[in-house]
Amino acid sequence: MTLLIDARNLVKRYRDRIAVSDVSLSVAPGEVVAVIGPNGAGKSTTLEMILGLRSWDGGEVRYGCAEPRREIGVQLQSTPFFPGLTAAENLRVFAAFYGRRLSRAETDELLVRCRLQHAARTEASRLSGGEQKRLAIAVALVHQPRALFLDEPTAALDPRARHEIRTLIRELAQGGTAVVFTSHDMEEVGRLADRVVLIVNGRVRAEGTPQALLERHGAASLDELYLNLTAEEAV
Repeated sequence: MTLLIDARNLVKRYRDRIAVSDVSLSVAPGEVVAVIGPNGAGKSTTLEMILGLRSWDGGEVRYGCAEPRREIGVQLQSTPFFPGLTAAENLRVFAAFYGRRLSRAETDELLVRCRLQHAARTEASRLSGGEQKRLAIAVALVHQPRALFLDEPTAALDPRARHEIRTLIRELAQGGTAVVFTSHDMEEVGRLADRVVLIVNGRVRAEGTPQALLERHGAASLDELYLNLTAEEAV
């Protein structure tokens, strides 16, 4: 199986504290991987190392693409849109950062893909929370990445907005885009993820398909699994 990203045995130290210890994470084209774990467990640090935003002290990251920075998209929880610019204008400006000049047709196509065609001429600051989340994903897609990293993409959204983003993630994966996302919503993880990676205290505590994890650990739900495997950190 060809891997777009293959991180092996990553280690990150901060003086006398080990934040990440021997963490491995891979993703293939069209695969959806959920990275879960308590706050402070090392999820963000791991993803930042994979994205090249933070150095690592051990391990390696291999990319199955020639130019990782141009072939990986990232959606943060808060994307700083340009004030006063419409949704369409924001897309064109962000595309320019990657050396792309989006045509009107390409802009419209991306807006339709992210269900924002109705908001093309609306200032980004005036969009609803769900619309801003979808615009943030559209921004992460302006350079046509082969892999997409999403940081809690449906956090604080209403049920309809969550549904729209989950549908978009499935469509991206079906089109061959590799998707890695973080979430504290275990129902969402179960619906979307082909594979789950649980990080606790800087280490991979469990990894596998949702169903395989439930069977392996004798849990009735991902919520139960999460609570059982993170119990030591909660003490």
